[in-house]
Parts: sequence; C-alpha cells; structure tokens
Amino acid sequence: MLPRFAVERPRSLTDALDLLQRFGDDAAFYMGGTELLLLMKLGMADASLLVDGKRLPELRRLDSTDGILRIGAGETHRDIERSPVVRTAMPALAALARGVANLRVRNAGTLGGNLCFAEPHSDPATLLIALGAEVRLASTGGERTVALEDFILGALTTALADGEVMTEVHVPIPRHDVAVAYERVKFRERPVVNVAVVHDAHAPRVVVGAVGNHPCRVPEAEARLAADPSDTDAVAAAAGAAANPVADADGSDDYKRHLVYVATKRACTAAGVT
Repeated sequence: MLPRFAVERPRSLTDALDLLQRFGDDAAFYMGGTELLLLMKLGMADASLLVDGKRLPELRRLDSTDGILRIGAGETHRDIERSPVVRTAMPALAALARGVANLRVRNAGTLGGNLCFAEPHSDPATLLIALGAEVRLASTGGERTVALEDFILGALTTALADGEVMTEVHVPIPRHDVAVAYERVKFRERPVVNVAVVHDAHAPRVVVGAVGNHPCRVPEAEARLAADPSDTDAVAAAAGAAANPVADADGSDDYKRHLVYVATKRACTAAGVT
C-alpha cells in the first residue's frame, strides 16, 4: 500500500525547483513515476510531497541542432521510439526505445526518469554512454552539464545533487562513417546483459551494461577493436573477460560473462565490424 502523500503540479521549472529546495528530503520529483511509485509501495522510498514534472514545458523537446540530438528529460520512451528526428539521426536509439519493457511503461516512463533512477537492468544508459551523451542538470543555484558516463555512479546511485532536476540529454550524432549497434538479452522484460558498440576508426567504444551495478566502458575491448576490427572474437572475448557481473537469480558469473561475449559478438556484427 502506498503511504499518504501530497502532489504539487508546478507550471514552470523554476517553481518546481523552488518546491524541491523548500521541502528538501520530504519532496521527490517525478515525471512518469513508473519506478518511484513502485519503490514507495514497497517501502523503499518515502516522500510526503511529490512534485509532478510531466507538464513542465522546459523538459519537453526533441530536436537536433549543430550535430547534437537534444532530448528533454520529460520525453517518454514512446516519444523517442516514434520520433522522425530520432529515427533519422539515431536509428539505434529509436530501436532501443521500441524494446523498452512494455507499451504501458514506454507510454509513461521518461528518459530522464530512467537515467536518474539508475536501475542496473535498464536499456538506455548503455547505448547513450557509448554515444558520448551528456546530461544537463538544473537547481535553484544554476545549471551544470555532466557526462552520462560520470553521472551514473552505481546501482540506483547518480551524481544528482539534492534539489537538482535533469532537464535534457544531449547526444552527439555519429558521423556517416561511424556504425552503431546495440544488442541485449532480456528476461522478464528487463535486460540481463546489454552491449553497445560504436565502430569509429578514431574512437571506438564498447560499453557493457545490465550484468553489473552500472554500465561501463570496456577499454580492453575498445583497444582490440581499434587494433584489428576484423577480429570480432577477440573483441568479444575481451569484453567478457573484463566484465564484472553480479551473480543473481538470472545466472552465475560465468554464465553472464558468456552472455557478454555473445552480445558483444552480435553487436560487432550488427555494426559491420569485419
């Protein structure tokens, strides 16, 4: 059963930030609420005031300018999945969004909420880190930009400070000669492993997520990809060996390392690494 709480629906980001500053730890900001309300129901989160950000215009944008795809933190997975801008500029992200959980979650859940919750068994962060995404954060004290790679610190842990709200996600659009691929293995609508490969001759990236506490780049696999793109087995083996999986009901350490190997091999193939 959910505990009793009040809801405020501010009309501007400034009003929302003022509420968060005034109520401090007693307030929680949300948009889709797909994760927060579940935690509150389980007794793992407690807030006497929920600040509803769904109507804030400052968090709703989806466009590309100057080689950057700008996604408002309040855009839903369904918005991203269906956006012509995303499908054109970053088809791998549109395809990823199409496979997030189920239609109910995609219609309600937002990209900003997903990233701020930092659930390890999640889809977007792995690909966005591989693409070099940054997040913009706002508080009553001003704004700052943080690389997504540095924003997600661990399971359910981020660099979001008290009173801060994520406003946008900025994703560099890959050059035409760069291939991007994302592969995952899912159990019960959540990935147990996901791998993103950015096949860039100048700066290849390999990111592994869902097997550990948070998505991580794999320098060993990136070095293999840079040295010999045709040896996809070596790239996949390096990713599997470097993975730091957490054994749980979904599988043992060794099993998850094997899944990393398989997903990396598939991602290399999908990215045209030969």
